[in-house]
Amino acid sequence: MKNFKFNVISVMAAAVLVGCGGGGGSGGESHAPYSISLRAEKTLLPVNTAGVGPGQGVYAPYTTTLYVNATTNGRPIPGGEDDVFGCNVEGGLDTGSLYYLDGEDEHVEEVEVNGEKIKIPKAYRSITLGSNSGGNSFHFHAKNQAGVAKITCSVQDPSDKKNYAASIDITVGAPSGKAASIRMRGQSNTLGTQGNLSNLAVSTVVDVQVLDDADQPLPNTSTQNLQVAIRSVTGAATGARLMAGGQEGGTLWINTVGGVGKFAIASGSNEGAIAVDVFADRNDNNVTNGIANPIIGTFVIPVVSRVATVSEPLVISTAAIPAATNGQPYSYVLEAAGGQPPYTWAALSALPAGLSISSSGVISGTPNVRTPGTINFAVQVRDSASTSRTANLSLVIGGTAIVDPLAIVNCSASTNTACKIADVTREEAFSGYAFTVTGGAANESVAWTATGIPAWLKLSTTGILALAPTDTVVPISAVCGANDFFVTATKGGASVTNKFRISVAGTGCP
Repeated sequence: MKNFKFNVISVMAAAVLVGCGGGGGSGGESHAPYSISLRAEKTLLPVNTAGVGPGQGVYAPYTTTLYVNATTNGRPIPGGEDDVFGCNVEGGLDTGSLYYLDGEDEHVEEVEVNGEKIKIPKAYRSITLGSNSGGNSFHFHAKNQAGVAKITCSVQDPSDKKNYAASIDITVGAPSGKAASIRMRGQSNTLGTQGNLSNLAVSTVVDVQVLDDADQPLPNTSTQNLQVAIRSVTGAATGARLMAGGQEGGTLWINTVGGVGKFAIASGSNEGAIAVDVFADRNDNNVTNGIANPIIGTFVIPVVSRVATVSEPLVISTAAIPAATNGQPYSYVLEAAGGQPPYTWAALSALPAGLSISSSGVISGTPNVRTPGTINFAVQVRDSASTSRTANLSLVIGGTAIVDPLAIVNCSASTNTACKIADVTREEAFSGYAFTVTGGAANESVAWTATGIPAWLKLSTTGILALAPTDTVVPISAVCGANDFFVTATKGGASVTNKFRISVAGTGCP
């Protein structure tokens, strides 16, 4: 078998096509045009998110066998070893490949896996096949992209030099279009403080990729489907801001294209780590009408005032972390200094049940420990120069173990301690904020109410905080400084109340 040496004629046709025209035979025999057919053992394959290789049989769910046949006068066309059939992936998917899976040396390649060299089948987008009793078989293997792959095979009638072709569609996966995971990546791994003297970048663009259950990008939408908010509990959050299009502030609503949303983050004047929480709504891929079923991701970027010198050793600057409560969402960002950022974190011992640590140093989750009290664990941080440090930390967990309690996301403070939402400026626009909860009865909807809310704000029953109907910008009457109010979420028979704060600055404010 050889690589395909002649052009495959692509036609939009059914799986069986009969060519028109013909050619003469010899010795007075009539010669009918070639008729070619193409069929597949399976025309629906799952998305291969695990990266499984091709194979045959019941343990190869991502591979299907295709059979191509051609006849003339109802009889198989003449046989041949090479270049009788040409088959290719005509379009529809830019992933997914054709395979021979015949074990011949020309169709395998040697790769190194864990220090050992092994032979694996070669992947092709076009192949050629011989004819045995008028037909042959080959294989299509799905990869990590969902869609429909059109596969076309062609054969040339030697009597009239015409090509006859047949096509078949193979459907890969069934994307749900509902958010299931969030991945983020910044163009810079570290930011400098505003006005730093080391020529460090003070802003970076962050890509947010939102994928569904089948690991496919969310469908495009003109509606804003991501809420991006700076977490105010870190010191480096002071003065930091987000930017996207005409928006700027501590909270933004953006939309994705091809499953990817973009925003920029600019540092403030303080060192530390900036944590940005990103919310998608699995319910309807829309955050502007409330977040009923949140999918949450957190992006963390260190902020430094200068490039550390050799004399500045790597240290874990977090000495203590705030207490947590069983059944209440918890999130805290560990911080390091010195060495060569960026830093990579890991746990050296088990964290309290329900909590985990990310590589960027975010301890998060909902604790649910059987015996409340002080729990000790160890963490390690490693810088880009492979220097590492370890620390023993303690976390006090109170309350009794509760399964799926109702909680307002991004506010683990007590009822009388305000959770900051955003900084706004008089006579400037406020894009809004969508509250969301975790826990509570699975089949119940959430109702939102507010007490003591400023007159220039309104809270919808779906949890959308926005300017009052008559305002297009924050009014001059907005009270300067802290504006505190209480928000209550009720779901089924459970309710939770937290204090929130919006800080006002601008014209007329000190």
